[in-house]
Amino acid sequence: MRGADAVATAEAVRDGETDVRALAAEAVARIERLGPALNAVVHTRFEAALDEVAAGLPDGPLHGVPMLVKDLGTEVAGLPATGGSRLFAEGTAPRDSELVARYRRAGALVLGTTNTPELGLNASTEPALFGPTRNPWNTAHSPGGSSGGSAAAVAAGLVPVAHASDGGGSIRIPAAACGLFGLKPSRGRVTPAPRPTTLSGLVSGHHAVTTSVRDSALLLDVAEGPLPGDAYAAPRPAAPFAELARRDPGRLRIGLLTALPDGPETHPECAEAARAAALLCERLGHHVAETTAPYRPDDVGRTSGVLMGADLVAQIDARLALLGRPLADDDIEPFTRVLYDTYRALTAADVSRALRRAQEIGWRVGAAFAAYDVLLTPTLARPTPRLGVLDTADPESVHRHASDYSAFTSVHNVTGMPAMSVPFGHASAGLPLGVQFAAPLGGEGTLLALASQLERAAPWGSPPGL
Repeated sequence: MRGADAVATAEAVRDGETDVRALAAEAVARIERLGPALNAVVHTRFEAALDEVAAGLPDGPLHGVPMLVKDLGTEVAGLPATGGSRLFAEGTAPRDSELVARYRRAGALVLGTTNTPELGLNASTEPALFGPTRNPWNTAHSPGGSSGGSAAAVAAGLVPVAHASDGGGSIRIPAAACGLFGLKPSRGRVTPAPRPTTLSGLVSGHHAVTTSVRDSALLLDVAEGPLPGDAYAAPRPAAPFAELARRDPGRLRIGLLTALPDGPETHPECAEAARAAALLCERLGHHVAETTAPYRPDDVGRTSGVLMGADLVAQIDARLALLGRPLADDDIEPFTRVLYDTYRALTAADVSRALRRAQEIGWRVGAAFAAYDVLLTPTLARPTPRLGVLDTADPESVHRHASDYSAFTSVHNVTGMPAMSVPFGHASAGLPLGVQFAAPLGGEGTLLALASQLERAAPWGSPPGL
């Protein structure tokens, strides 16, 4: 079923055109053949998966669909849960995370886990533990991060869909880099259980990278919904997301912005992709008007940094307590060490101020939706970088370049609002470009309906030669 999305794959199984064992064998063969060149998959469970096929998979909407899970914040029973870090490399997960359990109950076949930068702290996937993942469009380039392994695997056709997560753009950045559709859901849409995420849960969330909009909608239907006791939850959708994605979005008011106050300069090719998407939206009947950003990227970065930095310190300290030893020089990468040392000095008042500032930013961005239903921007301020530009062995290089790849995305993590990257054209080097649309909290249905309309009007393709 090479090239088929998850919806088509599950339909083929139900219609008897193929069987689950054949699908599993094909996916395993693709991972074994293409995996080493891309370095997208870091742990596999092929034998266990085939045993599950023999025992019979649940008859759900993902029945027989092979998929992969990002090795960060979500655990697959029996596999290591490393977060791309040497500090966490020992041991295996005792049970599935709730999200993985939901995928399984829907009939999905989990084949393994995908590469991620150390603890998700980079917009490129180049961890010291496993080495860099390569972009299927051009293997000298990054697939983005932190869900770069998942994006490379889906773009190369190893599996139809893969789990991803997003704390500052980590679904949308690799989706743009690899020519995929990537939706970051509203805050609280998908439960993080059983991992209490403390403050970082305010800015990070789980979903997937896909080749089609309908796959993203289906996976969100499978994944969404709180567990009793979750600290917060997104508004419940008016209908299943798969249905909302098929609806006419109506005539939307779209605010276009291609530059940010005191932010990184937007590369002309990235800005032009957003303008071209705006023109297409106008041809589709939407009203588009240029607007200005209601936030400053440096303000967002400081706020997000404190919230995620506090959780980083807690996560590392908890691991060291479990191991019963102090932090060794080679436990974490140089960039992670800089962040850890910086944020260890946080006070309770620092964290409280960041939480208050996040709310203020949320109100400011939320006010923009009085005039617009959707905001449109480039996904990235610059085209996809070559591997090595965001090398965590060189913290100064990461600091110098990081804002080029998160300036348009991370604000929607701080506000908790849903945002999606839609493939739209290519840079002069031949790699894909993405454009981002954002909506108010709970607005995934609007985004999915618009994305489906754009997908029909300007279909996106697959990497050449794969």
